[in-house]
Amino acid sequence: MNDTATEAFETWRQGYGPIEHNNDTLERVAALAASGRIDPDTLYRILVAADRLTSAAMWTVVHMTYAHRVDLSGAPLPAAAFKPTPEGHTGGSLNMVPAFVGYLAANTITATTRAWMMGQGHCVAAIEAVNALTGDVSDAQRGRYDRSEKGLSQLAADFYSYAIDAEGRAAVPLGSHAGPNTAGAISEGGYLGFAEVQYAHAPLRGESLVAFLSDGAFEEQRGSDWTPRWWRASDSGLAVPVMILNGRRIEERVQIAQQGGAEWLADHLRLNGFDPFIVDGRDPAAIACAIIEAETRLERFAADPGRTYPAPIPYVIAETVKGFGFPGAGTNAAHNLPLGGNPANDEDARAAFNDAARGLFVAPEEIECAVGEIASHDRQGRQPESRHPLATRNPPAPDLPEPEWTAAGDPPDCAMHALDRLFVRVVDANPGLRPRVGNPDELRSNHMGATLDRLRHRVNTSEPGVADALDGSVITALNEEAVAGAALANKGGINLIVSYEAFAMKMLGGLRQEIVFSRRQRETGQEPGWISVPLVVTSHTWENSKNEQSHQDPTIGEALLGEMSDTSRVLFPVDANSAMAALRSVYDGRGQVACLIVSKRDMPHRFDAAAAERFVRDGAAHVEGEAENAELQIVAIGAYQLEEALKAAHRLKTHGRRVLVTALSEPGRFRIPRDPIEADFTASNDELGALFPKGMPRVIVSHTRPEPMLGLLRRLDGGPETTTARGYVSRGGTLDVAGMLFANRCSWAHLIDAAVSLAGWSRDDFLAPAERDAVDGRGHPGDIAAFTI
Repeated sequence: MNDTATEAFETWRQGYGPIEHNNDTLERVAALAASGRIDPDTLYRILVAADRLTSAAMWTVVHMTYAHRVDLSGAPLPAAAFKPTPEGHTGGSLNMVPAFVGYLAANTITATTRAWMMGQGHCVAAIEAVNALTGDVSDAQRGRYDRSEKGLSQLAADFYSYAIDAEGRAAVPLGSHAGPNTAGAISEGGYLGFAEVQYAHAPLRGESLVAFLSDGAFEEQRGSDWTPRWWRASDSGLAVPVMILNGRRIEERVQIAQQGGAEWLADHLRLNGFDPFIVDGRDPAAIACAIIEAETRLERFAADPGRTYPAPIPYVIAETVKGFGFPGAGTNAAHNLPLGGNPANDEDARAAFNDAARGLFVAPEEIECAVGEIASHDRQGRQPESRHPLATRNPPAPDLPEPEWTAAGDPPDCAMHALDRLFVRVVDANPGLRPRVGNPDELRSNHMGATLDRLRHRVNTSEPGVADALDGSVITALNEEAVAGAALANKGGINLIVSYEAFAMKMLGGLRQEIVFSRRQRETGQEPGWISVPLVVTSHTWENSKNEQSHQDPTIGEALLGEMSDTSRVLFPVDANSAMAALRSVYDGRGQVACLIVSKRDMPHRFDAAAAERFVRDGAAHVEGEAENAELQIVAIGAYQLEEALKAAHRLKTHGRRVLVTALSEPGRFRIPRDPIEADFTASNDELGALFPKGMPRVIVSHTRPEPMLGLLRRLDGGPETTTARGYVSRGGTLDVAGMLFANRCSWAHLIDAAVSLAGWSRDDFLAPAERDAVDGRGHPGDIAAFTI
């Protein structure tokens, strides 16, 4: 080294504040300096800057928890400067600071802007503090938070301020978890464990991702063990997991700490195919070197023509103490409020805060120099970290081939087969969009055989005569969260999730995380750019007759209808054509999760091509009858429900009654909108009136439970004297379709029974005595099931 480099090295080696450099880190840094990748003087200046930025950010984090303001002179804060009710996930945030600064330093050292994601979104204070100090803030935060005393004081005052505006929204661009206003964030990270099952599928070839993970989430989300099983050099970017191993949950040690700590974890990871190594999680230099080393190992594997899978994914174990650098470190208290009391009214706690803050303090001029070294994007000609590849996903619009529509007179067909054929054509038409299919089980049984043959199960060792392949794009595991995560993470490609309806409930947390984050982006004017993801649920409640009631559950659609309908779509196609139109509609959208509830049994054709597209576009369509002179409207939501509605209408018409049968494809379009964004998505009053004439007696028969659907469709409900609803009433078992319809009072005869009191008719005019007895529970269900049209 020259004299300048030697001086910079000595400055760095001395550490700063609580940051010290152990022998292992010294060796890693020396090896990097000798590698020729970067001038040693430049390297050490970057690492000196990283130490100071880390200390300054930790100082900022503790002020965000406890104080209304900061003092950049370093003077102790008086009692009046502290919050009366402090709040913050302080320990985890303190641990995230060196990790995130280490990530920034690695980017500066290699002149590369890597993507990042953070599973522990409650540690957002670390990201916001670093971003404010470097100036890489979101548009909503620009001009409000910066590294001035005013800007950092505003950051501290806003954190957990609970401020609310006149519309009931957060009044500050800062939350308790990562959000759309957190520059560079791609998920809230509120559901611990989902980043673990997503990060392997997120980066495209040529990209690099650093995934910050939680030790507690790792041992509770078992699908995270499978990254070596899924990662492929042929279609995946570099993925570097960095576990913040602080050893504690909220109230106890994690099992890793109980079993033997970092060494035990490393052995466990090796058994699962990883290539782990342990670094000092308290030192940003150790993190930076680890990221670069992990990428080098993975690149070496990818370049080996004789490579075999599973891939030995380098796994960085960043060992630290929860709440490092502040009183209470390593205790349960470190999770939230590490001081023993509130500095606002406790003199001892105030003295402890000021003493610890003094040890973390970095003078403003030193912060300026540090930021000048780290935030070198313009000099290096690269994007800032807030604009990393995953944060700016906007793939080209997919080419959506014209479906092979079925024609009137064709024999009944399976809607799942139609979706299967169309999806394969979409994949073939879009070679630039990486496909991912999330499949918990039985893709071929769910009538997606063409998709399976085209894309194949991803396996480490292929089996002759089986639809699998080393580079398969179907991610199959009996872990619904993990396989849904594969599709949800692939935001640069085209995706599909297929599941039994009942078991899709196990995906709900992951789906909701995507929906909530995407919707909040819309609310802040940031339109998400990724191609919408369809979740196709089949083998569903009404047709899963060979299994017991555990397999008969419509809750997934009900739950997703509770979210904002412009972002969480729920569609009920009724035949092959409407199913294909629905899938095309989903792929034509951006930033949405759409649940398609699809029958897998052959069903009659009810819509031609043009009508199917109108049905999906408008959200509903008349199937039989005229709105002008109808005496009764039956609204059907679901394929089997439409068939029963048509049977009921046929019986009523043969007795001279005028019945309008309307199929409803997307209930969310007809709800009372809850805000302006949803109002733009929902039907106008005129559109509603054309489909659902005001004052008409109306029977709603739904695939779902009747009560939530009736509440959702309040705009159609004229009150109990003119509107009634039928649907799943939690009765089932080993029953066939007719049995399920009868048990849940949704057969055609039950619909007539429900209608007559609304219309002022007598059911004796429409139902034979044996049919009336069956409806009343005194006869035989077969007397109803035998009726056909």
